[in-house]
Amino acid sequence: MSESEQAGGQLLVTKDCAAALELMQAELSKALNELAQESSGRNLQAGPERIQHFPSRLDLAFWYVRPTIKRIFHWLFQSEERSNFTYSITDENKDYLAAFCAVITGQASHKMRDYIDELCRDSELREHVLRQRSVLAQQHIPIDPHFDFGRRLGWYTLVRALKPKIVIETGVAQGLGSLVLTSALMRNAQEGHPGYYFGTELDRNAGFLFSGKYAEFGKIFYGDSIESLKKLDAVIDLFINDSDHSAQYEQQEYEVISSKLSKRAVVLADNAHVTSKLCDFARSTGREFLYFQERPKDHWYPGAGIGAAFTKL
Repeated sequence: MSESEQAGGQLLVTKDCAAALELMQAELSKALNELAQESSGRNLQAGPERIQHFPSRLDLAFWYVRPTIKRIFHWLFQSEERSNFTYSITDENKDYLAAFCAVITGQASHKMRDYIDELCRDSELREHVLRQRSVLAQQHIPIDPHFDFGRRLGWYTLVRALKPKIVIETGVAQGLGSLVLTSALMRNAQEGHPGYYFGTELDRNAGFLFSGKYAEFGKIFYGDSIESLKKLDAVIDLFINDSDHSAQYEQQEYEVISSKLSKRAVVLADNAHVTSKLCDFARSTGREFLYFQERPKDHWYPGAGIGAAFTKL
């Protein structure tokens, strides 16, 4: 049976759909078994009055969880991605991101939102990514045809607003962030504000998307990020940490680039929803710290965030 059918008032599902449902049920059972093991030997008790409210309280909790479970199920069929998800963010979240960038840059929120919309309308960049999908597929790194930029919209907006001369991104992966950043640099150059991008990446097979005219505005250093940053002889205006997501490595990157930052440099952390290392760095160097929480649209992933360390303009 190739399609779901409605027969005799009973919903019949495809074989693949049934297999996915069984897999999700198995994962739920596994989680319940782990919970039972963790609870073993613990004196967990609840009085009759609390127990009688268990059903209604569980229903309340699952009211919040149920949409995520549905999104997981649909994602299994509609997406090929296994990491570095390329979802959209909600329109409301874009407004929050614009406000976030406005505080950092000292510019108007509506101008920041214009930059966000500018990237969203960039059909040339989207076509470039779609042309490179076959290359990524050969490397078993799928990217969805309906991809989007998520919190990278904030990276683009800050480059457009701040007009940095040197932008650093550690951790390139497929190279989508590289494209976003160099696309902003290209537009800045057209307006008389040239800039250059440097990416660092341990995996020499990464960065496939970064090609064509975008590669004219930057280059990728392959090897350990810390060592690449130590060798870099440049004043950094915008730094984005997105490499090894361990707290220790993140801190080491900030220590290495600290003396290379320009007076008005902005440092971003793609790991700020996990560690407080950028907040600590901001505090120790007399900078302000701000955090943006991403809210994906129609995706099960709860979203990451952008941490920003900056000097008030």
